Amino acid sequence: MAAGTHDAPKDTSARLPGGRGMGGGRPMQVDPRDRAQLEIAPVPLRRVTNLFRGFGRPIGIVSAIIVATSVISMAQPFLVREVVDTAIPQQDVRLLLLAVGAMVAGAATTQLLGVVQTWMSTGVGQRVMHRLRTDLFAHLQQQSLGFFTRTRAGEVQSRLTNDINGMQGVVTTTATSIASNLTTAIATSVAMVALSWRLSLLSLVVIPPAVWMTRRVALIRREVTARQQARRADLNVQIEEGLSVSGVRVSKTLGAGRRHAERFATTSEELVDLELRSQLAGRWRMATMQIIFSAIPALIYLVAGLPATSGGMTIGTLIAFTTLQAGIFRPLMGLLNVGAQWVSSMALFSRVFEYLDLIPDVAAPTAPVVLDPESVRGEVRFENVSFAYAADSPNAVDSINAVVPPGGSLALVGHTGSGKSTLASLVARLHDPTSGRVTVDGVDLRDLDPEVLARIVGVVSQETYLVHASIRENLLLAAPDATEAQLWQALGAAQVADLVATLPQGLDTVVGARGHRFSGGEQQRIAIARTILRNPKVLVLDEATSALDNDTERAVQKALDELVRGRTTITIAHRLSTIESADEIAVLDHGRVIERGSHRELLALGGRYAALAGTPAYASV
Repeated sequence: MAAGTHDAPKDTSARLPGGRGMGGGRPMQVDPRDRAQLEIAPVPLRRVTNLFRGFGRPIGIVSAIIVATSVISMAQPFLVREVVDTAIPQQDVRLLLLAVGAMVAGAATTQLLGVVQTWMSTGVGQRVMHRLRTDLFAHLQQQSLGFFTRTRAGEVQSRLTNDINGMQGVVTTTATSIASNLTTAIATSVAMVALSWRLSLLSLVVIPPAVWMTRRVALIRREVTARQQARRADLNVQIEEGLSVSGVRVSKTLGAGRRHAERFATTSEELVDLELRSQLAGRWRMATMQIIFSAIPALIYLVAGLPATSGGMTIGTLIAFTTLQAGIFRPLMGLLNVGAQWVSSMALFSRVFEYLDLIPDVAAPTAPVVLDPESVRGEVRFENVSFAYAADSPNAVDSINAVVPPGGSLALVGHTGSGKSTLASLVARLHDPTSGRVTVDGVDLRDLDPEVLARIVGVVSQETYLVHASIRENLLLAAPDATEAQLWQALGAAQVADLVATLPQGLDTVVGARGHRFSGGEQQRIAIARTILRNPKVLVLDEATSALDNDTERAVQKALDELVRGRTTITIAHRLSTIESADEIAVLDHGRVIERGSHRELLALGGRYAALAGTPAYASV
């Protein structure tokens, strides 16, 4: 599936598939969303089994443990029969000790085997999930910026966390639960028939209606559960919007705190009502079913007590049989869940595989051109470059031709939407041209390894992003091997070393979420220091000072002046005063260059640039 045509499915963050058990509770129902997902992206069984390649031995051991545990558990009722019918009436102490010892040994053995089974199956599941999780994260890192702009923010996180976590439950427990339930049901049925085929027939008559009744209750509850999931999703969204740094800022500045709290309370109140309805739904059916289950032992005692139907049954046999009969319902219900569990499990795999199969818009070359970043001169060329964000949309930039010589500077100006940022983004290869090409030293950017390109081209944008870590860690993102002296040197060049030096923890000061501990200008200068450490030969300045006040802008501009020295620079101008010294200025309108020249030449021309110079938004300061 090509990323360019991918429509991200609806966010599934409110769904917790990993919590769907296969125990003796109400049976699962197939979620219509799971069926729809599998219709969109079916999952070949071979692809799922390939995930377990290399784990054949532990899987074989786990399977053997499951069978052994079921068989050993079935010995318990027969030992009880020996104790009740023979050892106690005949005062056979030796037999009593052997039977009781076997009971204890059997229980200890099954528990020990259960621990080993859990350890091995969980280990296999965790290793498989680790591989899937890391593969998916690495693959998503390769997706283009366009993928993330058209995909809802919660969707990517949901697949990487909720769906993977759900798959963890599938991988570690589902297969073993199916195997365990199947072997237990078969072994229990065989043991019941061996004890009394007459009572086994009675159980077979009573169990089907009980199973049918349970499934009816599940159907009633499914609709209520779907509404619960939707309300929980709303609650999660309200928490994210209301308690994030940006959300709290908006809430406080707009005085919307009370409204947000009331909205949250309303949604929470709806959840209370839905939970009550869920618990009460089909309650009378559940009560009827409990009556049936309570009646089963009574009917068994009746049949065993009547001379015509007892068949000479002993007390020990009766106790052993009722013990087996009471335990057969759970594995049967587990097996009835297999179909729904299978669809649910495959839907989880489908959602994750769907992302793993995405073809990046901006793909890394299979045979990259070898280019040493240290020896790059920095010549940038736009050769008849056009770009459109979608096949059916007009070009954002159209037929652009330009050359920026090594160490030279090109400034891009124009009204909002003229194509300035789009053209600059092509230099950093955030997008690929629809036609034409962008080159550095004659090499098409599409032929360069992404890591090499990131060392050649640096970007300082209007929106600064600092990770929630220390200043040191933020700087080391650009140069992991940088020394302490190099970090301080970069901060000094960015005009922010004095500020950092005054902080109690210095370089180890945590910047806060998205850098909110610092002002916009301080964040910008830390980001500039990070770019200086990267030491790129080509620099893209995307309105780096547009959101700053005049004083802060002057401080940041000093840092930028240090940064651009000796580098090929492409600048998107917010104020024309910042680009008056540019070697060439290109004026864009609707994606096309309509004027080009130096600052003086364009002013003398008296065209669009001269008009912009007279606009307050672009006026010099």
